[in-house]
Amino acid sequence: MAVRRLALLAVAAVAAFACGTTSAGPTTGSTITLGAPLGLTGSLTKESQLTQQGYNLWSDWINARGGILVNNVKHPVVIKYYDDTSNSNQSAVLMQKLITEDKANFLLGPYGSGATATDAVVAETNQIPMVEANGAAQSIFNQGYKYTFGVLSPANEYLQGVIDMAATLTPKPTTVAMLSADDNFSLEVANAINTYAPTKGMNVVLFKKYKNGATNLTAEVQAAKAVNADIVLNSGHLQEAIAINKAAKEQKLNAKIFAYSVGPSTPDFITALGADANFVYDGSQWTPQVKYTPAFYLSEADYVAAYKAKYPGLGDPDYHVAESTAACLALQRAIENAGSLDATKVRDALAKLDVTVFFGQIKFDSRGINIYKPMVVEQIQNGVHHTVFPATVADAKPMYPTPNWDQR
Repeated sequence: MAVRRLALLAVAAVAAFACGTTSAGPTTGSTITLGAPLGLTGSLTKESQLTQQGYNLWSDWINARGGILVNNVKHPVVIKYYDDTSNSNQSAVLMQKLITEDKANFLLGPYGSGATATDAVVAETNQIPMVEANGAAQSIFNQGYKYTFGVLSPANEYLQGVIDMAATLTPKPTTVAMLSADDNFSLEVANAINTYAPTKGMNVVLFKKYKNGATNLTAEVQAAKAVNADIVLNSGHLQEAIAINKAAKEQKLNAKIFAYSVGPSTPDFITALGADANFVYDGSQWTPQVKYTPAFYLSEADYVAAYKAKYPGLGDPDYHVAESTAACLALQRAIENAGSLDATKVRDALAKLDVTVFFGQIKFDSRGINIYKPMVVEQIQNGVHHTVFPATVADAKPMYPTPNWDQR
């Protein structure tokens, strides 16, 4: 009987091995190729470099773990980059090349709403999911596309937090001068303020547009000075924000609050302006002070530590870095949830995604944009970024009102 029992156990072991029911760990499968055109030269170089840093932080992390796990198979990841020279049309050409020639399985977005809009057409035409982190204009998501998903809060929210914060301050500001570049993202930010500020008891006394990418903005600053508004807002990008701030000092434009949609959050804003960057506010998609309980990946503190280890000497990651990593995390989780590398199945998993990571909640409305994650307000104080609103996550109080230029 003992011999017979041993024989049966041996047969069972062989059968189990043959059927693949052993407890062996995951195997290594094919490499997943992600495609991302970025403005590594041209007017959007600084922001595009931050985007690339965020993507690379994630790819290092996931590959250190063997890759994305799909049905007990780990798939390493490679991100293929091309320089779109900060040109939206070129971005679309390169996105098509990534699909056709490089056989990219999935797509990561470029920097900027303009390039994201042209690339979304390519993603839709080829039915390849694109998860993006740096195109906030809602016009991108009002076209009925099914293959583009944005993890960041939409453009209309960028400066609303500044207005909410201003409403809590004493003396309460009552007038707003709104300057804006003429691209879709910037105009969405500005138009939202034109509608929202009056609901908080603030009148928009100037709304002046300028050409996207302009760096000679003296006339716009002079117009803001003429109306003597309590709050001066600019909706544009890094180069324009720097130009506005320089012109404000030159023209002695004083206000209780200066706040810009994009630019102040980046280290380059402080590098370019030095002490003149102090007191400036911005709406931020993310800061190291936010408080979320991530379902996977890193905590806020661990993310900051990982960034500093990979990019020493650059300080804390700004929100462009964080939201770019978040786009990768969204795509990773959708692939895992789909249990497949099939583009349509991953698209469907993205549409159903609802997960919280260090960046906040990632969930998409029927258009594919994340309307569920709030933004915060930060201010540069003594050369350092501080979160100042809302109070539940703030690490400092607003320095208010902003001193006049001749009193700094």
